[in-house]
Amino acid sequence: MHQHHHINYVEFHTRDIAANRKFFEAVFSWSFTEYGPDYLAFKGSGIEGGFFKSDKHNDAKNGGALVVILSDDLEASQQAVESNGGKVIVPIFSFPGGRRFHFSDPNNNEWAVWSLVDDGTH
Repeated sequence: MHQHHHINYVEFHTRDIAANRKFFEAVFSWSFTEYGPDYLAFKGSGIEGGFFKSDKHNDAKNGGALVVILSDDLEASQQAVESNGGKVIVPIFSFPGGRRFHFSDPNNNEWAVWSLVDDGTH
């Protein structure tokens, strides 16, 4: 359901569309639709979006937005990231209400994965 003024779609730079497809299918089970050689749309991530051919990348140190993915098993998600070509750039750390780590995808875009801490109040 589309809602007025809600974030509806996000797009990310990628040098290698095929590498990003393989990575996000394997790690997060996203599905994809190709729109020519320079664009790949994704679904199954919580919000729809796409990867477009570009030599640039997104990371927090350069002022880019950080996209954070929810996980029910943070350690398993980290293992999947690492075993599929992603690089952990900030190890797992705790913060009030949760834990998370940051990683770069095969095209050096920075992402984070987090999990809730069950303190018994939910």
